[in-house]
Amino acid sequence: MPPSRSHIRATIEVYLSRHAEERDALEGLLAVLDGTAEPSSRATLPGHVTCSAVVIDRDRRVLHIGHRVTGLLLAPGGHVEAGDRTLLTAAVREVCEEAGLRPGDLCLTPQFLGEPIDVDVHDIDSNPAKGEPAHQHFDVRFAFYLTAGQPPALVLQDEEVAGAQWLPYADVRSPTLRAKLLTAEAHGLDGRPEPVNASALIHDGAGRYLLHLRDDREGIWEPWVLALLGGGRTRDDSCLEATLRRELAEEVPGLELTELVPYAVEAATSVDDLAVPISVYAGRWSGDAEGVELREGVLLTWCTVDMLDRLRLSPGLGDLIRRHAAEYPAAKGPPDDTGLLPGEAPAGTEPHIVGVHLHIQDGHGRILLGLRHPDSAFAPDTWHFLVGHCEREAAIDCLVREAKEEAGLTIAPEDVDLVHTVHHVDSPNVRPRIALVFQARSWTGDPEVLEPDRCVEWRWWKPQDLPEAVVPYTRMAIDGILRGRRYSEQGWGER
Repeated sequence: MPPSRSHIRATIEVYLSRHAEERDALEGLLAVLDGTAEPSSRATLPGHVTCSAVVIDRDRRVLHIGHRVTGLLLAPGGHVEAGDRTLLTAAVREVCEEAGLRPGDLCLTPQFLGEPIDVDVHDIDSNPAKGEPAHQHFDVRFAFYLTAGQPPALVLQDEEVAGAQWLPYADVRSPTLRAKLLTAEAHGLDGRPEPVNASALIHDGAGRYLLHLRDDREGIWEPWVLALLGGGRTRDDSCLEATLRRELAEEVPGLELTELVPYAVEAATSVDDLAVPISVYAGRWSGDAEGVELREGVLLTWCTVDMLDRLRLSPGLGDLIRRHAAEYPAAKGPPDDTGLLPGEAPAGTEPHIVGVHLHIQDGHGRILLGLRHPDSAFAPDTWHFLVGHCEREAAIDCLVREAKEEAGLTIAPEDVDLVHTVHHVDSPNVRPRIALVFQARSWTGDPEVLEPDRCVEWRWWKPQDLPEAVVPYTRMAIDGILRGRRYSEQGWGER
């Protein structure tokens, strides 16, 4: 069955909620949706729905193909077919057929997600050979990023396509699409993939992990497997952590996590076979999985690492859990002479998160800071030290590791000094933190963006000319270092 009338109407209404000024221009499409004929059938006249794919590469160029019949350069697209589950599915199929791409070569953009970027109305000349009179196409266009840094080799559909070109936004042939692209460019439509889904790796600290059994229904992503709770971002979500908290509230309203910490970015595949990078957040909870209300899916259950090989899991989940379990081992062994289990804190003790921070200055006295990703759960679009959470390792070892992983800098442990400590807390409901700021006297390598999902740019700043958007405790630490102070506090009230 082709996409339903209700699906098409919902898609168009979502588009018009962004572009209410185009409602009159789409009057013909709305009339088709109010009629009785199949909206996407090419037999529906005087017009019907078609779909196109706006494929964007890292150089902010859009794929155009030459149509043999019309001689025009257009985004890949065409008629909806009976097997297309949604309009977006039809757009993906068309670009794969006409340009030889695979669905896994594409991913959604954070600016438009699964919503159309443009809906265009254009006239089609009569085709006596096919018995088709002149009519209109209501072309629904969806934006995709390429997952790879370089465009893959194209395999063009020879009978319909004559050549292909990648055109900059300003040269895109469709005026309506060109205008949308240039507007979206100012809001970050840059062709660089980033996570648009978020999942929660929930554990109890004692070796158990919370898994969600998904429904076995058409359209459900990875049906009838155990997976993590979570879901896709919507336009109303301010960041991916907000996406995850909304999804948890919708799926399991009784499950409340005070803190979610970014843990990993995992690759997955959608129901349309598109690539889906997922931001995984770790959270701790030890409640009764059967006692909370579950509004989506079949059940919640706790599992341990030794059970993973016997379970039907979403791809890659077993390795993810094993990695987390290795990095954060569960407490084991008998109680000590105080009655506490290994790793268990005395009553009233508040566990703290320890972060290590790198303070380096170049030959001109400038300080290295990184600009955090706009979708970062903490301090998006804000400048910060190179930073990492201290795992089960010495703090200096953590610093050396993070400097290499995040920026390609090689630092010898003996060249590191602790120059400042900030004891800070953001609110009464989150865990306090201790920020250890280490200064490296020397290093090798130039800063590189190696984890673009966290940091999008490294830059050297003069201490007296720091940008306005700096993480507050980072600014406090820099000021303390310049003044020769070793310790600062933030969020604990006035002193």
